[in-house]
Amino acid sequence: MTNLIITSEERNILRELARKQADYASLPIMAERRALWYRHNELRSDRPMLQVEPWTFERDILPPLRCRSEAAAAIELQIQRMILNHERIDDDRVVSPCFDIEWRRTFKLFGLEKETVHAIDSAGRDLGYQHKHPIADLAADLPSLGATVRGVDREGTLAWKAFVEEQIGDLLPVRLANGSPGVCLTQDLVHFMGMEAMFLAMMDCPEAFHAVMDRMSADHLAWLLEQERDGLWFLNNGHDWLAQGSSAFTSELPRQGWKEGDPVALADLWGFMDSQETVAISPSMYGEFIFPYYRRIAERFGLLSYGCCEPVHPIWKDYLSTLPNLRKLSISPWCDEAFMGEALRGGRTIFHRKPNPLAIGQEGPLDEEALAAAFRETLGHARGCVLEFSFRDIYSLGGRPEKARLMVRILREQIDKYWRG
Repeated sequence: MTNLIITSEERNILRELARKQADYASLPIMAERRALWYRHNELRSDRPMLQVEPWTFERDILPPLRCRSEAAAAIELQIQRMILNHERIDDDRVVSPCFDIEWRRTFKLFGLEKETVHAIDSAGRDLGYQHKHPIADLAADLPSLGATVRGVDREGTLAWKAFVEEQIGDLLPVRLANGSPGVCLTQDLVHFMGMEAMFLAMMDCPEAFHAVMDRMSADHLAWLLEQERDGLWFLNNGHDWLAQGSSAFTSELPRQGWKEGDPVALADLWGFMDSQETVAISPSMYGEFIFPYYRRIAERFGLLSYGCCEPVHPIWKDYLSTLPNLRKLSISPWCDEAFMGEALRGGRTIFHRKPNPLAIGQEGPLDEEALAAAFRETLGHARGCVLEFSFRDIYSLGGRPEKARLMVRILREQIDKYWRG
């Protein structure tokens, strides 16, 4: 963003919103929620936590932006997103007392651009997209792949930070921060060559497949460690967004012995990984072709959140259960809840349930009885586990913005009636 010019009217709008965020952050309910998240993430929770990720359906629920300039609209949108859950959803999200800015990072595996073609409907909604695949034949193309490009625009980031501080910094502290660093190797590979080609490559050219996974994991890890060496990481154990729709509050990070002013290492951070794209391969193939390269990176983080929509029960016993820092595991709608409830009961990994988004995102009113029954089923399977609900991938509320708050209310009612911990 190069045009850092806003009108006086826009500045007044931003300052009004900054005051609102600061006021919300200081509410007693936010202190209560923070305490609950600390207990939850440290496995001392006595009730499930629940959080809604609204960015996919925010056009149905977010107030229209009032600012028109690019810079002011960016600030307005970030604040509106921070306060939206408190105003319209009433889940367990905690409003932060800060305005966060991340380093502007560049990371291009093999120097390749990820090009996409989007399908837009008549209302301007992005219905889907298709990747262009620069790798046509892995074995043939592997030797010609270029060097990975990585870097940080410090000057641009700090200029943006100074600009935001000038507008609202006296009302809302502006901090450099980072969420949970995420690495999803198979997603990278699917973007470059397509899913069918990726599956076939494991059989047709296994040596090339191992070589590309080795190189991708090495390049990702080198980039993570380079940022560690250059002091570019910040602790993400407080008011920080944890990938897959969660919150990061914990006193288990940073490492024991870390002091204020010490460099932040990967071992002081939450990290995130998933491998949705390998849902169709066998557990043994996952173990042979995928897991060794994931483990190389996963074991570097202090705590790890793993998984998205893929069912994790087939790869739990032999692979994921061996990660000692695995604290949150995605239990998607396609996962065997009963199996994972038994597997995680009494352990040190949180049963991170993602309910089926179709129950909320389909047209028409909520089927309240069916939704309550689905929640009760999860509460039963997860008894004895540390349980969390994250609502994600809801792409529309069907023009009914009240559905999000109602969904949360129904879940709270079921927790109050049926949760026994």
